[in-house]
Amino acid sequence: MKASEVIKLNDDELEERLIGLKKDLFFLRMQHATNQLDNPIRIAQVRKDIARVKTVIRQKQLEQAGG
Repeated sequence: MKASEVIKLNDDELEERLIGLKKDLFFLRMQHATNQLDNPIRIAQVRKDIARVKTVIRQKQLEQAGG
């Protein structure tokens, strides 16, 4: 997921995407703990996607507060 794609989403879509990514991360960690994970790099990718979404959410909050 690219940052430009995340910026285009509205607030509700961002929250839904964040919840979905957190669930994905949980299941990836479970697979990793049970040695069933095929692609361990996917964990890092999901963590970065979560950071992107949180960053955009925060930027939008600051824009609304600042006017």
